[in-house]
Amino acid sequence: MSASNQDCIFCRILAGEIPATVLYRDDEVAAIADLAPQAPEHILVMPVMHAENLESFVASAPAHVVSKLFEVASRIGKERGPSGFRAVINTGREGGQTVPHLHVHVLAGRPMSWPPG
Repeated sequence: MSASNQDCIFCRILAGEIPATVLYRDDEVAAIADLAPQAPEHILVMPVMHAENLESFVASAPAHVVSKLFEVASRIGKERGPSGFRAVINTGREGGQTVPHLHVHVLAGRPMSWPPG
């Protein structure tokens, strides 16, 4: 994990350089509304420090930050989808990751189908 990456759109959003609808923010975790929502509720929860993907985040982040990321995603999911929600992490090109900054997609507000991809 690094402090930030100027080439990363999420790092630039978190630095206040690009506007976003911030729904939660502390020193370690942030949540923003997705600009291209795939469900009525589509929130992105991410570490404030730059971590390219799940593998690098788990390998380098302090355990309490890893825990907090999932606590925030769960809390937002329950708030936005009291009847249920989906949490998704895409990793790598084949996994569907398009922004190289770890983020959890929290989707709610409609029934989810399976398989997802």
